[in-house]
Amino acid sequence: MDASGSQQLFDDWDDISDSEFLNIPSEQQSIDAFVISLLLLHNTVLLFSRNEEPLGQETVKTENAKGLKRKSLHENSFSPMQRFFKRHLSVTLLCDQSWCEMKTVYSLLKPFVKRKEMQQDTEAIKLLNMLHMIPLLEAGDRVREFPVFGVQEGVFVMGVIDELMYNQKGELVLNELKTRKQNSLPSSAQDKVNCFQVGLYKLLFDGLVRGEVKKDHVLNHLKLRSSQVLGAGIQAHAKSIGVQVTTFEEVVDALLITVSCSDLPCVDLLQIEYYHQGSSGPIGTRVAPFDEAQIRAELQGHLTYWKGQREPKGVDIEEAWKCRSCLYEETCDWAKNRLQVSDQQASHSSS
Repeated sequence: MDASGSQQLFDDWDDISDSEFLNIPSEQQSIDAFVISLLLLHNTVLLFSRNEEPLGQETVKTENAKGLKRKSLHENSFSPMQRFFKRHLSVTLLCDQSWCEMKTVYSLLKPFVKRKEMQQDTEAIKLLNMLHMIPLLEAGDRVREFPVFGVQEGVFVMGVIDELMYNQKGELVLNELKTRKQNSLPSSAQDKVNCFQVGLYKLLFDGLVRGEVKKDHVLNHLKLRSSQVLGAGIQAHAKSIGVQVTTFEEVVDALLITVSCSDLPCVDLLQIEYYHQGSSGPIGTRVAPFDEAQIRAELQGHLTYWKGQREPKGVDIEEAWKCRSCLYEETCDWAKNRLQVSDQQASHSSS
């Protein structure tokens, strides 16, 4: 979905991709029923009531907030990573930040539905599915929902690639599927965010195949009990795809060795396919440019906020039109301050 409308409220791999909205069938083997049941169990949600404020979260005052006191967006003693209990960041969250950082912060401060803690078995399934997809991709097949992860600027970043496939030229293509309410291609502002997204996916995927991701990166950032024995069903699932493992650490070892020693190349081509939500018909395809220096510079800029090195900031005056569709326009400090500055400048000019 477009970054302007998405809200990444969960500390997980990534949001559901638009390939699921389009009902595109997966070419991978289906997971056994017991594995699906396990995923459903682990994705059970706990709903915080509007009167309860989760530890480390803050309440944003609205016009009908019934007396709730507004708190500061900034805490000098903790970085946003610490305040929001973020062990890693998702690509989707960084793309939302690229659209408007203040909107991203306000979405995290709102009362929200929070998933239970990630479990070893759930994460093991994702990595095992990657192990299953690697030989399929090596053989020239198209694979979908391919997780990627790695450390960027000291922060663990995770995401899910919609599609990986080879074109007629033999190039490895990373294809992102986007749905739109309007039956037209996106604006240049939205297109910029989408290109940033696929650029991040390329950085993460290329890092995996180059062997840049280390076991300690995964274990230290996810904070999972790596030596805990996996469930019997998960071990059986691993065995069914030719992998003999008993712990999460062994799954990580098997994956990183397999992907770094595979014949997979780095991604050659980035493209974005747009579909109309109403009809599911194609709108058009955009070949996204990749400028690694530019992608890394933008990423570094976003991460300075998460590391607590600066306060959050909103959009520039040239992109103030984004505020008109924002849920937090009336409570946004950035928008209020920008309006005050504009009024002061107008008053000064008239005098």
